[in-house]
Amino acid sequence: MKIGKVREEIDSIDSQILDLLTLRGKKVLEIARLKSISGKGYYAPDREKFILERLFKKNKGPIPKDGLKAVYREILSSCRNIEAPLKVAYLGPEGSFTHLAAMEKFGSSMELIPASDIAEVFTAVEKDEVDLGVVPVENSSEGVVTYTLDILVDSHLKIIDEIMQEIAHYLASLENDIHRVKKIYSHPQALGQTRLWLRNNLPGVKVVEVDSTSEAARLASLEKGSGAITGKLAAKMYGLNTLRAHIEDLAHNYTRFLVIGKEGAKRTGKDKTSIIFSVKDKPGALYHCLAAFAQGNINLTKIESRPSKKKAWDYIFFIDMEGHIDDSRIKKALDQLEKMCVYLKVLGSYPRQ
Repeated sequence: MKIGKVREEIDSIDSQILDLLTLRGKKVLEIARLKSISGKGYYAPDREKFILERLFKKNKGPIPKDGLKAVYREILSSCRNIEAPLKVAYLGPEGSFTHLAAMEKFGSSMELIPASDIAEVFTAVEKDEVDLGVVPVENSSEGVVTYTLDILVDSHLKIIDEIMQEIAHYLASLENDIHRVKKIYSHPQALGQTRLWLRNNLPGVKVVEVDSTSEAARLASLEKGSGAITGKLAAKMYGLNTLRAHIEDLAHNYTRFLVIGKEGAKRTGKDKTSIIFSVKDKPGALYHCLAAFAQGNINLTKIESRPSKKKAWDYIFFIDMEGHIDDSRIKKALDQLEKMCVYLKVLGSYPRQ
């Protein structure tokens, strides 16, 4: 068969895809009308997870899973936008890893608004200036973002989704030769994650800590002989040359981000629940609290402690567990836990990534 004939068939298929996308958009508008009547929120992470999981199971190739996910990210983003345009605040500035995570999650049709710090993201959602917020909560090599945990203690917002983003660090510069780089700008966490690489490849080079990897890229774009340890997005935004890619010391370097909002996510069957609690000051208190989860055969995926800031040596515990707040075994465990705690708060149940 000649190439021209095959291309004609592809054009016909593209026309069918467009017709189906138009039909999908009309159905989305029907959903929007029904939601407005019932007063339900427009962003439904549980529904989007169901859509993607179903398509992944049906996919027989040759388009790989990541390719299918990228296509549907934009389809879902466009449909969300015609249903009800959403504003999403994220920890900025533009080009930050949180910006990249928000783009990966919500696609290009959302209005993404940078915030100067994590508290500002929470405030923007609380004041209805935006619909959702995206903040970092932990890195696989550097640990938790304590400021996010501290704000969650007092905020009435819920965790409604999570994003797992692989963090790839790039050495970027106006220079074309790594040996011309005499100064490195970057955020302390990025420097911590590339410490060994720097020691082995750029010993003696001056290192300057700045507020973000995006700011590092901006500064490097203004100064010859300098470089930035930054992300691919920021390097591209500021017109820098990539001198070395994937310079992080540990493979599989991921950061977990939380999506925060006012309405909780429905149960999907593959969920995670986050809680905080404080225990009574007596021997074995924490042991007995954790026993409630063991008895319910509930898998705890994370436990972290933070000072309560109310009195010396008083702590609050953060726990992530597999399951949804609507699961009977989760309800039972939390009922038992509440009887043994001074304080208990459910931060949210959301689809597990």
